[in-house]
Amino acid sequence: MNITAIIQARMGSTRLPGKVMNKLEDKTVLGHVIKRVLAIPSVNQVIVATTTETEDDLICHEANYYGVNYFRGSKENVLSRYYEAANKAKADIVVRITSDCPLLDPIISDKVITHFLDNDLDYSSSGLSGTFARGLDTEVFTFDALSRSYLHATKEYEHEHVTPYIYQHPDLFRIHAYSSSMDFSRYRLTLDTPEDWELISRIYRELYTGSIFSWNEILSLLERQPELALINAEVKQKKLGE
Repeated sequence: MNITAIIQARMGSTRLPGKVMNKLEDKTVLGHVIKRVLAIPSVNQVIVATTTETEDDLICHEANYYGVNYFRGSKENVLSRYYEAANKAKADIVVRITSDCPLLDPIISDKVITHFLDNDLDYSSSGLSGTFARGLDTEVFTFDALSRSYLHATKEYEHEHVTPYIYQHPDLFRIHAYSSSMDFSRYRLTLDTPEDWELISRIYRELYTGSIFSWNEILSLLERQPELALINAEVKQKKLGE
C-alpha cells in the first residue's frame, strides 16, 4: 500500500506572504515541515505540491534540497493539484499536510494514519474532532475518495480546501475523526499571521536543538509559560470560502 504525504505549499499568502520560506532557526518553515513529515513512520513517500507560478520556483528548489519530489499544478484549484499529484505518485492513501504547520508532530500524524487504516475508513483527520491544537492537523483519505471529490465537487471552496466535499458527505464516505483525550483547541500553532510567527519563533527558540521536538514538549512549555499562548490568542481562523 502506497501511503503518500502531500504537502501543499506556495509563496503567495493573504496575511503573511512568503511565510513558508521564512527562516526558523536553521531551516525554512517548509524545511521543518518536510523533515517532520519524513519522520512519520507509516509514510512511504513525500511530495511537495506547489503551483506553476514563477515565484514558486523557490518551493521546488527547497523540495530538491531536502530530497523529496515536487509537483506543480493549479494555483487556485488545490483539489486538482492534489488529485494530479496523487495520481502521478500512484498513491493508494493520501496524507494531506499544509506547509503552515512547522510544529506538526510526526507521532500524532502516524496515529491518525493508524486509526484510518484500522477502521477501514475513507477519511480521517485530527482536525475534524476540534480537540487538537490547530497546527497539528493531519488529514488521511483514500485515493478513491480524492478521485470522487475531484469528479463531483462543484463549489469554489471545495476546490480551494481539497477535502470539504469528502467530510461534508458522510452519506457517501466512511468518515471518523481522530480525537485527543483532552481538549487542546485553545492553542493555535499554525502559521498565518505575524502573531503566529512570533509565537512559533519563540517556541523554536525555547525547544529546538537541531532535532524534532514533540507536541508534549510544546504543551509543557505553554503550561510553564502561559503568556506565550496569548501572543496569537486573538487571531481568528479564516472560514471556508473566505
